[in-house]
Amino acid sequence: MEHTTLAHHLLLAGLLFTAGLAGVIIRRNLLVVYMCLELMLAAATLALVAFSRFNNTMDGAILVFFVITVAAAEVAVGLALIVALYRRTGTVSSDQLNTLCD
Repeated sequence: MEHTTLAHHLLLAGLLFTAGLAGVIIRRNLLVVYMCLELMLAAATLALVAFSRFNNTMDGAILVFFVITVAAAEVAVGLALIVALYRRTGTVSSDQLNTLCD
């Protein structure tokens, strides 16, 4: 049975990050863009955990713990902003948003 190597983990993190970046660039719906940003954050944390595991240290895993803690607050604030924007403008399409306030 083959074991996974650091290259396997970094390849997966790179693919996840690339998919998230493509979603941020291509999509216009703010919710989808926000989910793609979260996917990019997950890819970065996967790379941190992979480096931590293959260096036999806990530094990366501890940093990921703090990243996930901050990401939880970020999700709450980001979704609240998107909901407030939708209530004010009636859309979440980034193409139709051209001003910050009325």
